[in-house]
Amino acid sequence: MPFIDSKVNISISEEKEKALKERLGQAVTLIPGKSEAWLMTGFEDNYHLYFRGDNSQPIAFIEVKAFGSENRSAFDALTEEITKIFNEILGIEPDHIYIKYEVVANWGWNGRNL
Repeated sequence: MPFIDSKVNISISEEKEKALKERLGQAVTLIPGKSEAWLMTGFEDNYHLYFRGDNSQPIAFIEVKAFGSENRSAFDALTEEITKIFNEILGIEPDHIYIKYEVVANWGWNGRNL
């Protein structure tokens, strides 16, 4: 039950959004037991982001929420891959990307909590 949400300060074309979704679907498998079959993604483009007091360069803030327990080594690998994806598809430099992880103990789906 992972959710990857992203906010970027640039426009994302439909083509690039589809590419991001597909690549994130592959990347989420770096977390044991997670797959694209349960992945939900969200994209907010043209978001008002500032980094170091400036917004003249492309910036991304990405949140990864996952049901279950923390897996530091998997999160490290996923950070590397997400950074690569946003750099390759949107041209956002790695030092302009923040990624936040949140492990969720209670997750509701299909009218009940897991």
